[in-house]
Formats: sequence, C-alpha cells, structure tokens
Amino acid sequence: MAYIDAKDGTKLHVKDMGQGRPVVLIHGWPLTGDMFEYQTVALLEAGYRVITYDRRGFGQSGHPATGYTYDIFADDLASVIDGLDLQDVSLVGFSMGGGEIARYLSRHGASRIAKAVLVASVAPYLLKDDSNPDGVDGSVFEDMKTQIREDRFAFLQSFAKTFYGVGLVSRPVSQGVLDWSFVLGVMASPKATIDCVTAFGTTDFRPDLAAFTIPTLVIHGTADKTVPIDPSGRAAAKGIKGARLIEYDGEPHGLFATAPERLNKDLLAFLV
Repeated sequence: MAYIDAKDGTKLHVKDMGQGRPVVLIHGWPLTGDMFEYQTVALLEAGYRVITYDRRGFGQSGHPATGYTYDIFADDLASVIDGLDLQDVSLVGFSMGGGEIARYLSRHGASRIAKAVLVASVAPYLLKDDSNPDGVDGSVFEDMKTQIREDRFAFLQSFAKTFYGVGLVSRPVSQGVLDWSFVLGVMASPKATIDCVTAFGTTDFRPDLAAFTIPTLVIHGTADKTVPIDPSGRAAAKGIKGARLIEYDGEPHGLFATAPERLNKDLLAFLV
C-alpha cells in the first residue's frame, strides 16, 4: 500500500500486489479500487502482479475541490504507471474506468501497454444527442446530481440496487455486497461524486478510439440499465479496430460481482 503523487500533487492511493506481468484495474463510480476483490484474488492466484488505485476524490486518495475531468484522470493513470515504472501492462477499466483507458491512450500512447479490457465501460459516448440517438438523455444525469445533493446516502443505496440488478424477485448479490458497495461509495468526496457524473455522462471518447492500437476486449451485460450496451459496449467494439466483444446475456452493470467467475475466466483467457 502506497501513495503516488499526481502531477498537481494530489495523493493517489495505490495497492500493488504480487509478481509477474502487471495488470492495472481502474474502478467505476462511485466505488474504489477495492471493488475488484473477486478479480484481484483470481489474478493473483494466476500469477499476475495486480495494481489497483483509488481515483482522485474517491476512497483513500486525495479529495481536491476540482480536477474531475478525463484529461486529468488520464494523467493520474499515467502517474501510477510511470511511478511504478510499469511495462507491458494490461489495463482493465470498469464503467467510468474505461474512459480513463481511452483518454490515456490518446494522451500518452500505448508504448507501455500490452492489452486493454473495457468492462461495462462508458466509452465511447453516453450522452444522447443528434450524433448519438441511442445515448442516455441528459436529464438522467442532472437528476442523479440533484439526488446526490439532496441525500447522497439514500441515493447510493437506491443506485446500488439498479447497479446490481436487484429487484422484487431478482437477487443476484447478497445484502453484504450491497452494504459493502455503500461503504465504498460513501468514502468519496461529495463534490467528486457530483462532478464525475458530468465527466462520465458527457465526455465524448469517440475521437480516442483510434488510439486503441493494442488487443482490446470489450465485455458488457445486455441488461445493463446503468450504462446501456448500445451506445457503450457495442459502439466501442465497432469503433475499435480488431476489438472482441463478449456480451453477458441478462447481466446488469455490476457484473464484476454478479458474474465474477465468468468475468475472471474471460479476463484470464484474454490476458495470456
């Protein structure tokens, strides 16, 4: 466990475990690097070096008042990679974390990167507009920010149920996972929680897709109500040359916990 300084001095909380070829896991909103519990264990047991870190404003990283843009997030990822002097690294980005990969590659290139995996990722573009008719209406993101300002704690509890596909009948994760997710979420700065809705909801990564010059795997659940598959997973696979798309039929957004064994198997098969 350590801290790495971002370019602006913000402390980034990093966990660096194991030996072997490095894999950097980039977490989703509004969680922390610890969300990859199932994946971390599987990768370590398979002989990989596993690096997780908390995005600025989340978990145990610094909580600055500003700086929640993808250019800065990508530069933070570069600080982690450079600070640990990682080479031949595979990047795995979940949800919001997929945007970091896209922007990192376009800003910093792929010289240190071996492979990329986008899991339920927001790339290439979530916002609905004339150029993206399958996207998410902007009012959805504005409503999220309103709810967070009014009662962030109630929002996080409600959001987690949609995130994991919990319904009156469906119970794909335990109450323990819901409670754990709440704990990770409340660790975040409320300002970061709000500002990142704008970042992941409105950033257009379509120009960044050309920077994926490495083998890329896209994994997405067909029942994802948080990041719908059409403007994200399917569009990313179509826009990234040579990318492979694996659709998880009926899986929600939080498939790292609802389908961990399948996800781990697919990750390990791709990373070999």
